[in-house]
Amino acid sequence: MSGLNLDDFATLIERPDSGVRRDAEERRERIGPRPGSLGRLDELGEWLAAAQGAVPVKPVERAKLLVFAGDHGIAGLGVSGGPAGGAVELVRAALDGGSSAAILARRLGAGLRVIDMSLDCDPAELPEDVTRHRVRRGSGRIDIEDALTAEEAEAAFRAGMAVADEEADSGTDLVVLGDLSVGGTTAAGTLIAALCGTDASVVTGRGGAGIDDLAWMRKCAAIRDALRRARPVLGDQLELLAACGGADLAAITGFLLQSAVRRTPVILDGVVSAACALVAQRVAFRAPDWWLAGQASGDPAQAKALDRMALNPLLDHGVTVGEGTGALLALPLVQAAAALAAELPERT
Repeated sequence: MSGLNLDDFATLIERPDSGVRRDAEERRERIGPRPGSLGRLDELGEWLAAAQGAVPVKPVERAKLLVFAGDHGIAGLGVSGGPAGGAVELVRAALDGGSSAAILARRLGAGLRVIDMSLDCDPAELPEDVTRHRVRRGSGRIDIEDALTAEEAEAAFRAGMAVADEEADSGTDLVVLGDLSVGGTTAAGTLIAALCGTDASVVTGRGGAGIDDLAWMRKCAAIRDALRRARPVLGDQLELLAACGGADLAAITGFLLQSAVRRTPVILDGVVSAACALVAQRVAFRAPDWWLAGQASGDPAQAKALDRMALNPLLDHGVTVGEGTGALLALPLVQAAAALAAELPERT
């Protein structure tokens, strides 16, 4: 299907440095308060040390929220709380600083970057640095057609890889990963159901906007129909993303894998980032060692994906608004873990 060899990622991605992690654990034995008394903060500090390859761990000072944006044709069936093609308004709110994620990122000192992969609008409506990676206008209706062509899927995947390289080269030391779409949770549910071998009803959530019962039934039917198209291509992850993902999901998958290659730790947000992470795990089984699950959104598909990857969410606040909002809430915990691991004095 493609000139892109996904098998290379299995070779290129290494686990965070286990020797450094042991050094961090030994250092933790020598500092107060007693080991274990800080709960998951101890675990986070040791994970960060291994990811950074440094003891004591370095502070997290250049975190960035990355939001991949796109529209999905499946939204036209009324499976989402928002209007089909309406993601551009959400993007404008984020760029203007008025979205929940933009406000939190600003307060927490994290940068914000929005990447338009497939918004259903004229690219001239948005800044060039937002649209320069765009693959197409909207993604196909996955219950009856492919979300992307083979060429578009590869282009989106490579765009995500390019973004990972850009962030690593610019010095970003931790990525908070968000998504912004209308219809994206339906595509995500399809991917997770296909990869976990479950029925549509098991993975159909209420989405970020909290859909009613009728919309939930439409969403469940859409995922069921999309699954019929997804199952025959489970052996090829690019084909799977083309069939029932979308340009934003393909880009996030490429981003996650290349970030692991570049040793950049990532905090996942909701069901969309979890779905892409699950696809990426199929490509390279060591990749999830570079990710944290920021929060449990309450979406059944997200819970299933995180369980499959053995990722335990840091928070459980049921935040479904998307955009990386829930993952941003976990950022202070990670920063606190780094500060304590670095600055607590050794016992005398």
